[in-house]
Amino acid sequence: MTDQDTRYEAVRSRDARFDGAFFFAVETTGIYCRPSCPAVTPKRRNVRFFPTAAAAQGSGFRACRRCRPDAVPGSADWNVRADVVGRAMRLIGDGVVDREGVPGLAGRLGYSARQVQRQLTAELGAGPVALARAQRAHTARTLLQTTGLPVTEIAFASGFASVRQFNDTIRAVYAATPTDLRAAVRASLRAATPSAGIPLRLAHRGPYRAGPVFDLLAHEAVPGVEEVSGPPGGRTYRRTLRLPHGTGIVAVDERTGDAGRPSAVHPGGWLDARLSLTDPRDLTTAVQRLRRLFDLDADPYAVDERLGGDPRLAPLVAARPGLRAPGAADPDEYAVRALAGRAAAADLVRGHGKALDAPCGTLTHLFPEPAALAGGPGPVGTLAAALADGTVRLDPGADRDDAQAALLALPGLDARTVAAIRARALGDPDVAPPGADVPDTWRPWRTYALHHLRAAEEPTP
Repeated sequence: MTDQDTRYEAVRSRDARFDGAFFFAVETTGIYCRPSCPAVTPKRRNVRFFPTAAAAQGSGFRACRRCRPDAVPGSADWNVRADVVGRAMRLIGDGVVDREGVPGLAGRLGYSARQVQRQLTAELGAGPVALARAQRAHTARTLLQTTGLPVTEIAFASGFASVRQFNDTIRAVYAATPTDLRAAVRASLRAATPSAGIPLRLAHRGPYRAGPVFDLLAHEAVPGVEEVSGPPGGRTYRRTLRLPHGTGIVAVDERTGDAGRPSAVHPGGWLDARLSLTDPRDLTTAVQRLRRLFDLDADPYAVDERLGGDPRLAPLVAARPGLRAPGAADPDEYAVRALAGRAAAADLVRGHGKALDAPCGTLTHLFPEPAALAGGPGPVGTLAAALADGTVRLDPGADRDDAQAALLALPGLDARTVAAIRARALGDPDVAPPGADVPDTWRPWRTYALHHLRAAEEPTP
């Protein structure tokens, strides 16, 4: 059976495990869909497969209005892979192309713009401009259908260079005008202004074990910057965000949902969130950072299948299917916090954090940026200076091995702290404690294996 035959079987069985891993388009209708689309399965001869939504759009197909393929979780490959394509996709998701253009993306990766274009097009069927365009279209649809912002403001907030470009893209991707997309949603479902908060559904694939994620966030929460409130099973995580164009406050609910039915664990669904931004241009970046924090683009089927084959981990995986390995909303912030500890991090917020213009309950400050801590006493000041001047890079496109080497070269950072930074700030799914004898059967998901041991309160290597 060929890869395309396997993909068609996934489409025919409406297998949600492959949502985001690939897309299929129907030549007779001109529409592209996610594999789990509930519509009648098209005939095999009429189906084409694409690795990305951007590739399908580039071939002239428009998004299905029924399954909304632009709202699927991202491919798990981009978080796992450490090569240039994986790093590029993480940077594009963070909005780098919109802010810095393709030359900026290429410069961060250490390649020429032509090399980046060639590698992305060869593997994904679309270059960085097309990939960013598809992302802008999704951001625009979200703003059109969840806020009362004027259409002209939405065009520029989504990253488009002109209203004409915005209108042309929306028509090409959705076969509808911006006004049509907005009219498809009842006015009562749209927030009056972005300051009232943009409602979001942060999609995930497969089961999502939310409890341990919220337990960890509650344990680590730094006063003034974060809080976790509510009873277990119904908690809400809130935090402040420093973003490229402004600031944000986000609230994410613990319960996962599907078709309006909440549950602690679900075979596929979303986390409900609400995001308040001082500048709506930050929507794409904020969403991607939340996805990394909550590990929403993971493939729990691949992780559980591998770890479930290990005798020690098998009962733990069976007890907690879909356990995630949380990342970080701000990699530089996490590195400082990992080194300083929670109590000292709270002192840094009080002494150096920027106060919000409009505090929201207990959320009063942004965590201090590295430049505000650079030159301070001890290892924290040294680390902050290295982050501020680029000696250490922890952004989504950073090379993980280079970052680890740069961290280990700094005084005051031991191997265990650096391993924690690599797992959380850099999102590496395969980090083991330094010097530990960890079974090969845990690879390439050793980070997840350790989370299973901790969740079960078992000794870690």
